[in-house]
Amino acid sequence: MFIPATKKEMKYLGWNVLDVILITGDAYIDSPFSGVAVIGKVLIAAGFRVGVIAQPDVTTAGDITALGEPTLFWGVTAGSMDSMVANYTATRKFRKTDDMTPGGENTRRPDRAVIAYTNLIRRFFKNTAPIVLGGIEASLRRISHYDFWSNSVRRSILFDAKADLLVYGMAEKTIVDVARKLSIGKPITGIRGTCHVAGAPPEGFTELPSHQAVSRDKQAFTRMFKTFYTNCDPLTAKGLCQLQDTRYLVHNPPALPPNALELDRIFELDFEHDAHPVHEPHGPVRALDTIRFSITTHRGCYGECRFCAISVHQGRTVISRSEASILREVEKMTTHRLFKGIIQDVGGPTANMYAIECKTKLEKGACKDKRCLVPRPCKHLPVNHRAQIELLHKIRQAKGVRKVFIASGIRHDMILHDQSHGRKYVSEIVSHHISGQLKIAPEHTENHILSLMGKPGVAQTKSFISIFDEANKKSGKNQYLTYYFIAAHPGSTLNDMQRLRDFTRQTLRLTPEQVQVFTPTPSTFSTLMYHTGVACDTGEPIYVEKDVKRKEKQKQTVTISKNQRPR
Repeated sequence: MFIPATKKEMKYLGWNVLDVILITGDAYIDSPFSGVAVIGKVLIAAGFRVGVIAQPDVTTAGDITALGEPTLFWGVTAGSMDSMVANYTATRKFRKTDDMTPGGENTRRPDRAVIAYTNLIRRFFKNTAPIVLGGIEASLRRISHYDFWSNSVRRSILFDAKADLLVYGMAEKTIVDVARKLSIGKPITGIRGTCHVAGAPPEGFTELPSHQAVSRDKQAFTRMFKTFYTNCDPLTAKGLCQLQDTRYLVHNPPALPPNALELDRIFELDFEHDAHPVHEPHGPVRALDTIRFSITTHRGCYGECRFCAISVHQGRTVISRSEASILREVEKMTTHRLFKGIIQDVGGPTANMYAIECKTKLEKGACKDKRCLVPRPCKHLPVNHRAQIELLHKIRQAKGVRKVFIASGIRHDMILHDQSHGRKYVSEIVSHHISGQLKIAPEHTENHILSLMGKPGVAQTKSFISIFDEANKKSGKNQYLTYYFIAAHPGSTLNDMQRLRDFTRQTLRLTPEQVQVFTPTPSTFSTLMYHTGVACDTGEPIYVEKDVKRKEKQKQTVTISKNQRPR
């Protein structure tokens, strides 16, 4: 069943009024890959009446008033991406296309969508139900943060949007707690995984440097961010607070993650794996091509790449679904009217972290003084790909399945560390689970840049290439590796990119196509370094390229072949 998006659907269900109305900057795709669909289905399963308004026109009342007014709260999300990232490239060019908009033209998502949608609600509904912010844009902008597009430190988005509550992280447990408390008239100010506004700092909460201080002083900003980051683990985090104007942002500890059974239940809700019919007149939603027949096996990532925000959104603890649940999803998928036997992806934030996690972390939380994978995988992390090998074997044996691909990224350093099943895993994916090429993300070749990125050294990339080539030779296949690199990351100079180019020409014997200019997104260590010009580990000054043309030149140094370069 689709979540109602029209009055007609509400009437069919016998709902005269909705408890919750969710507003999203994406088209409404009823899939576990869509945050608004997951939140809506979880709330419906908990007994609440929920509706969705997708990509409302922010200039008129027509869309925002279409379902009436909710009795409990409005839920507002920019969608699956921060709206500024969705709308602009790293060189600040407007993106003309949007895979999450029907028809593919980027005409429906406003800049700073969370703020725009909250203002839209306030304009047409006076003294309305509470407005609750959620999704990636709200989650990563929940404290004072550096904003690349305005080149400034902005307040918590909760203050700029003038909303009532902010829900951060994956939020399934949190949003049900919010709905239940509102339904019985209880306050919603102390719920884990939420932020709210208060007139005074709560007792026992750690106070961050004020917004005024961090917007003027980069050292204060650094102290704020590091305290924030170390308090993102649900088992060890303390409550935080921060003076924003004359009031305080109160940041409650993160929600406890779901266990495997709870995660199974979420992914086995009654998803349609399709775009809502309301979008049909406007054209196809291209994102469906990659997510409709893909399967999420786990949540979270302990890779801690410095440019990635998963650590502060999904978390550093990997929670894996049961094999039985995944196989039930496969069985259901094969009955879909459009399924042709091909599963596009089996994975997660990092595909080969499935069923691999540290028992100590699960019981006591993530370590504060060391990382799981860098500079080398921790001896307490049981890196073993056997569970994923067995899972993939069972999926491809399922009735109606012809081919199973891995499109999610993999950590090649984990494969090297797995002495018992690492090479077998590579042989399996080479033989059965890639379509001509496998994507890996070394990101750079210069070790001082890789250290700033939190990525493994170039020697590990070379070792993995040898294993991959050997597996190809044994299987009799002629398959390739596709490499992802980043230009203009903090610390990277034009000379560094020239050395990267030389490595790709001489060692990899190719001209890379997948090179992106670094985008400073909120709540990452790389963005901290971009803003401050200081290495986050050592405190030493580093080079940061901020000129748009020179950023593009770093990229072109690698992507333009010798014959294409201007003379």
